Formats: sequence, C-alpha cells, structure tokens
Amino acid sequence: MRVPLSWLREYVDLPATETGRDVQAKLISAGLEVETVEHLGADLKGPLVVGQVLTIEELEGFKKPIRFCTVDVGQANGTGEPQEIVCGARNFSVGDKVVVVLPGATLPGGFSISARKTYGKTSHGMICSSDELGMGDDGTKGIIVLPPETEVGKDAIELLELVDEVLDIAVTANRGDCLSIRGVARETAIAYGLPLRDPALLDVPGPNAFGYPVQVSEPIGCDRFTARTVTGLSPEARSPIWLKRRLQKVGMRPISLAVDVTNYVMMELGQPLHAYDRTLVQGTIGVRRAAEGEKIVTLDGVERKLHAEDLVITDERGPIGLAGVMGGADTEIADHDDTEGAENATTDVVIEAAHFDAVSIARTARRHKLSSEASRRFERGVDPQAAAAAAQRTVDLLVLLAGGTAEAGVTEVIAPSAPHTITVPADHPDKVAGVTYGRETVVRRLQEIGCDVYGQDELIVTVPSWRPDLAEANDLAEEVIRLEGYENLPSTLPKLPSGRGLTHRQRLHRRVGRALAGAGYVEAPNYPFVSEQVFDQLLLEADDPARRVVKLANPLNDEEPALRTSLLPGLLGALRRNDGRGGHDLALFETGLVFHPREERRAAGHPPVDRRPTAEELAALDAVLPEQPRHVAVVLAGAREQAGWWGKGRPADWADAVEAGRAVAREAGAELIVRKGQYGPWHPGRCAELVVVVDGAERVVGHAGELHPRVVKALGLPARSCAMELNLDVLEAVGDDTPQAPSISTFPVATQDVALVVDKFVPHTEVEAALREGAGELLEGIRLFDVYENDEQLGDGRKSLAYALRFRAGDRTLTVDEASAARDAAVALAGERTGAVLRG
Repeated sequence: MRVPLSWLREYVDLPATETGRDVQAKLISAGLEVETVEHLGADLKGPLVVGQVLTIEELEGFKKPIRFCTVDVGQANGTGEPQEIVCGARNFSVGDKVVVVLPGATLPGGFSISARKTYGKTSHGMICSSDELGMGDDGTKGIIVLPPETEVGKDAIELLELVDEVLDIAVTANRGDCLSIRGVARETAIAYGLPLRDPALLDVPGPNAFGYPVQVSEPIGCDRFTARTVTGLSPEARSPIWLKRRLQKVGMRPISLAVDVTNYVMMELGQPLHAYDRTLVQGTIGVRRAAEGEKIVTLDGVERKLHAEDLVITDERGPIGLAGVMGGADTEIADHDDTEGAENATTDVVIEAAHFDAVSIARTARRHKLSSEASRRFERGVDPQAAAAAAQRTVDLLVLLAGGTAEAGVTEVIAPSAPHTITVPADHPDKVAGVTYGRETVVRRLQEIGCDVYGQDELIVTVPSWRPDLAEANDLAEEVIRLEGYENLPSTLPKLPSGRGLTHRQRLHRRVGRALAGAGYVEAPNYPFVSEQVFDQLLLEADDPARRVVKLANPLNDEEPALRTSLLPGLLGALRRNDGRGGHDLALFETGLVFHPREERRAAGHPPVDRRPTAEELAALDAVLPEQPRHVAVVLAGAREQAGWWGKGRPADWADAVEAGRAVAREAGAELIVRKGQYGPWHPGRCAELVVVVDGAERVVGHAGELHPRVVKALGLPARSCAMELNLDVLEAVGDDTPQAPSISTFPVATQDVALVVDKFVPHTEVEAALREGAGELLEGIRLFDVYENDEQLGDGRKSLAYALRFRAGDRTLTVDEASAARDAAVALAGERTGAVLRG
C-alpha cells in the first residue's frame, strides 16, 4: 500500500517538521512494515512551467516525425517571448496547455536541460511527458495536456504536486484496514497520540423505496449491498489534476472520471466500489452464485467460464460482474475519449458499494487467476459499515466534478448481524507479554483502535467493524502489546541446562550432510510443496502410498497445493534448472521432512499462551499432525569424474547413487542391504532396493539407481540421470553410531581371488552375500574387482564376477590350507544359492 504523506496529512495534523522517515519509524514501532519511503521530486529543479502551444511546424527529411513548436510560457523565461522547442510527440495541438521545462532545470534522474541544436533547429527546453517527470503512467503515453483553464506561466511543480514523500507499506494478510489511507491515518494518529479526522464520517441518507432495485439471493456471500444513482454526468468532464496525481502516487492509472472517482474512494476509505452504466443495466441488479459453466466477459476483455461457487452480480440477462473481483464488459463505463462522440459517453451511473465474504472472493480470484485491487481488499477484510459512506463520498465527488445530480433513491440490502464481542481478563495482555500494563493501559489502547470496552476485572470488548481480524482474546493482547511497543518488551533468555548440546538426530543430520558434501554433493534445499501431477511423471502406481498427500487449505501456489511425500520432485526440479543454465555436471543432495497423512484425521486444539503446554497437550497436538519422517536424497547427472591430463573422466551412473546410500548408512551405523529392485521412477534394470533389518524383519528404506527414460523425458532431465532416496529416521533407529576402534592384527593377511560364472540376471549382491556367509569368521573383506561378459567363452546369458577375498585370524597365521578351505566353502555356498561355478 502506497501512502502519500501529503494525503495522510489531510486526516492527521502531523507536525510540519515530520518527514516520511519519521512517520516510517513511528509506524514500524506500531507494528506496520513500512518497507521504503520514496522521495518524489527529490532531484527535480525548475523552472518547470505551464505553456501554451502557439505554432507547430512539421520538420521533414527525418526517420521519425519531428515538430518545431513555439510555446508561450509567460514571463517564466524572463523575456516573455515564445519559447522555441523541438518535440517528437504528436498527441498535442496548437492551443493546448502543456508542461515546459526550461534551460537550467534538472529532471528526475539528474537529467539537466540546456539549449541545444537538434534536427537543424535549436531547442530551448522540452515539452514534458508524465514519465519524464517521474509521475507514473497517466494512460496517454505522450505529452501531458493540461486543462484549458490552466494559467500560462504557472509553476508546474506545485500544480502537478511533483514533490512529495510516499510510504510503501507491506500490509499483512490480517490488516485489510491498512489497505486504505483511512486505516493508515488511524494507525498514524494512534502512534502520534493525535486526533483522527475520519473521512468516513459523512451525513448519509437512510435507505428508501426509491432506490435502484437490488435482490440479494446469497446473503452469506453478500451481507450488505448499497446502490446509489447519479444522473446527468457531463461527457466532457475530466478528472482534475489533484485526483489524477493522488491515484498515480498510490500506484493506479487514471482512466476516466467516473472510474477514477471510484478508485479514489477505494484508496481513501478501503471500500471497493463499482460503477455501472445505468443505460446498459437491464432490470434488477442481483447477487447470487453462478450456474456451473455460465460465462462472462470481464473488463479485461477475457471470457471466463464460471464455477458454481463464484459469486456474481447479475441483471435480467445474466452475470454482469464477478462480485468483489472485476466488473463485466457489458455494463462498462464509456468515456468520451473511448467513444465516437459525446452522445455515446456514459451520463448516468449506478454505484455499487457492497460487502462480500472474504473466503468466497479469495477463491474466485485464485480460481480465475484474477487478482485485483478490489479482491485484495475483500480477501483481507473490508469494513462493512463503510459501504454507505463510500457510496455517499462517490456521489458527492461525481456531483462536484462531473456536474451530475444525485437521485433521492437509496438502496441498502443488509443481512442482520450482531457486533463481535470478546470477553477477556483485564490482565490477559500482562500474562502474554510478561509485562504489567495495568487495566487502564489495556482499556486505553483498545479504545484507541476503536473498541468499546466495559467491565473491571473481566472486560467485555466490542470489536470495531474495520478490524475483522480481532477474533479472540489473544488478538486483543497483541494489539495492546504492539501499541505499547514491541521494543519495550524485556529480553529474557531461557535458562537451559548445560552440557546437552545437539540431539542424536541433529548430530546424525549434520554428519550425513558433511559426508555427502565431502563426496562432492552440493546441498539444494527446496520448498516442500508439490503438484499431484508429478506422481504421474514419476510413474508411481495408482495405489502407491506416496500418492496420499496432505493438502494445504491456503497454498502459496495453486499448482502446488500438496506437501511432498518424497524429496525427489524438488531435487529433480533443481537438477533441471541448473542443467538448463549451463551446469551440466551435477551432484545435489537434500535432507528434509516428508509428510504422510494419518489414517484418522482430527482437528488440532488451541494450546495455551500464558503457560507452557503440558506433555499431554503437546502429545495431543502431535497426534493430529501428519507423520513427518526425515529423508535424505541425492540426484546426479553428467560427469562424476572430470577428464584431464590425469586421464579419462567418468560419467555418473547408478553405482554412484547406490554408494551415496551406503555412505549415509555408514554415518548412521546401520548395515544396509543392497539388492535388485524395481520402483516407480527408477529404471527397472538399474534400480537397487535399500533394505535394513528392523526387529528381525527386513524393511525397505529406499531405492537408488538410474532414472527411467520416461521419467527423464517427462521432467526434462539430462539423459542417464540417477537418484537415491532413503528414510533417515529408520536408519537412525536401527543404527549404532558408537565409534568403533579398528582392530589391527599383527598376523598377515591371506588373499584369494575367485572368478564365478553366473547367469546375467543374478545380482552381484546375492553372490557376495553367499560368499560372505560361506567363508565364515576368517573372512576379513571382500571386493568385486571385475565383471566380464563374453557369450563365446562363457555361454549365452552368462557373466563372470571376479572377487578378491581377504582372510585373517586374530590369534595365528593362517595356513594355505585354511585359507583355501574357507574359499572353497564360500564358493560352494555361492554355487548352491546362485548357481555360480568357478571359471575354468
């Protein structure tokens, strides 16, 4: 929300010496996030004056149209003679009043003006556009043409209000009242302890039977609808300069008088309004839910297919507006400049000032991807009591500026409602803040924000209509605390017992991160949000548990409304982005939580804020949360080892992904079983299943290997991309990470090599497991050092696996016979289980 300081001063008598920076500090202390203070015209220096175009000479022979003009600037140039200026714009004519900057002036951005020769003529100054003066978009994309009554020679800096300070406030979702000058002025008045001149305090006529007919069929979605009619608007009337400038300063583009007035009142009071061309509205105005599939063309020219939950404004033909979001093209206000003649311009308008349900408007705006200034305000909460005042303010301005006549009829459709009251102990803010404020301070602060307060020890607080965010006692406590100053809260550090350090889980998390980083992986944390379509891209079965997701009620992105059940979607997205930006040799990892919904879904209770929740209360909260195990995942693509003078490089492959899983298991002190597997996104022939033994039973904790070509294509990944993901919490539960000192034997090692021929489909891990078991306790280590395939020598469908076996006894030197016997036992068991035979 952009707030011009000059506009703010109309409602709060700030000291003349107060600057935008001073107001910023006060509002920040009161809890508003004032991001910047923009100094308009800070580097602007005159002379900048109003001139009248006397003559225009078209210069020929140039690539673009150029005009040589003489302009009357009065005595501003010191001589009274016409000023000669070269200009390329074409949206002005002889007799028009324009803004002229004379030699010696400086424009925004430090652009100095001097007489200079161009296009064969000497230009003594410049005729200015709004962009050149830093005014913002005025819709013309050309020279500023002033009203005919503007005095020649008048100082344009003062006329156009070019020097000002604008506060840019980041309004949080709960403070819709601050999306208006009125709301910010109220906060400013409280911060300075000054009275507020409320612009909504107007004399408003009561409803009668003569107003424009309105029928509200959906009172839950629209609990208040005010309609006023103004006739006889002058087609020639234009928005005055002060109105246009205020809209530009708050970031809006002037359009036409009727539209500008409704936008002005919205920014002033925070109440969105809409003006309908009365001659284009047929019959009674209605408010209802849309019929499924109904269509409307909105003011942006887009035809939209409506949803049954959309709230619409209608007439006898059907929808004429998306309630609280955007009006329809069928009843659009026609400006004189947009029509073929004044006879087609809008002269009679019906003004709508309504209050719509915040949730309904938010869903409609997101459903149609149509965020507007009106929807932003309705989503955050609009003062329902301000509708009648906003309509009256609009009527007054149209009568004043467009010469219209306000009809006597006033329509107000109101659904009965009672003001919201909250009962709160007078010392509740004290307990929340840990500071003794006292009853008087609490009552005074609540009254300052507009609450009616009664009672002594138990306060009965009636919340003001413009603060729908005040729903419970803690909200009132927060108001007292912020107005008393967050900076005045004492800083009390918690007293923790010494010597505990990190938890076991935290230490494991750090060790895993260091191990993967040491192996060449780069950590790439990602948002935990995913779309459900990604599960199709990952080739997950329809009944896969990973497809059961926790959906967010208010997602940041409608395309990603679910919490992740796997780390891979985010990591693979990071892999794709980095590859697209030229980083082709990639190794990324992430450790983080995944989310699985519980079978029974229950609502969470409200923990206390004035004391620490009990263990039972915390357990009850945890019981309704989704299961959130911590996972670790890696993705790889491109070269794993670079080529250079030292030799050839090596591309990343499935074995690197498997080794990453083994590295994580080593850090957890868990024994990881690697065997052939097949799951979802992995290539069926290059996928390893990662298994641990939990309470005597095997449990799959993850997978590793090369990704399926269809997954690679669907996600736009580099060819032969690899990935690994496993459940870190299970590894922690089964692992023993107690440091083990290596046993160093003084006796020599006996090495034996064996080459076994097996069928190609037999996994190496099964052969290795059989060799380990068969060799017995004398086996110190085993390593696969060669895989050989040759159908002519080994036979069709056969391969040779060569292993190096290391034998050692702790109490003696092994004889050749003992080592050979252990080797033979290992080969025999491998042959029995896998059909392996010694290669001859």
